[in-house]
Amino acid sequence: MKKVAVIMGSDSDLPVVEAAFPIFEQYGIPYEAHVFSAHRTPETTAAFAAAARDNDFGVIIAAAGMAAHLAGAIAAQTTLPVIGIPVKSSTFDGLDALLSTVQMPPGIPVSTVGINAAANAAILAVQILSVSDADLAEQLARTRQEMKNKVLAKDQALQSKLSK
Repeated sequence: MKKVAVIMGSDSDLPVVEAAFPIFEQYGIPYEAHVFSAHRTPETTAAFAAAARDNDFGVIIAAAGMAAHLAGAIAAQTTLPVIGIPVKSSTFDGLDALLSTVQMPPGIPVSTVGINAAANAAILAVQILSVSDADLAEQLARTRQEMKNKVLAKDQALQSKLSK
């Protein structure tokens, strides 16, 4: 099974990206987490991204705040899918990071989830890997059914409460 790389621009992003780890564990997906900076360690970041496919990664998640160039810098060095997580900072409430992550030039796409949405980034990574893994696809389908059942049970409880 392919691995997922979770790259954060600073160790201060760890509380955000940690939400992805239990999802990978739930689906049995191996992952690595690293701190690399698009601006402070550009050579290391580029080398990691360029070698990611050869190192058996299938998806890269990049989390960064403020200028948030990390996902784009990684996407420029690989043809693997890159998912950007814009991280909320004290300035602009993460809107700056969201715009920096989502506005990529033609030919270098970065899939972008919501601000601080590491869980959705993890689920999207699982979905990407499930394209070539029937077991993962089946697990995802079961999870979706469980979510559906929970919502329907909540509706049923609400209807029972309201009908009294």
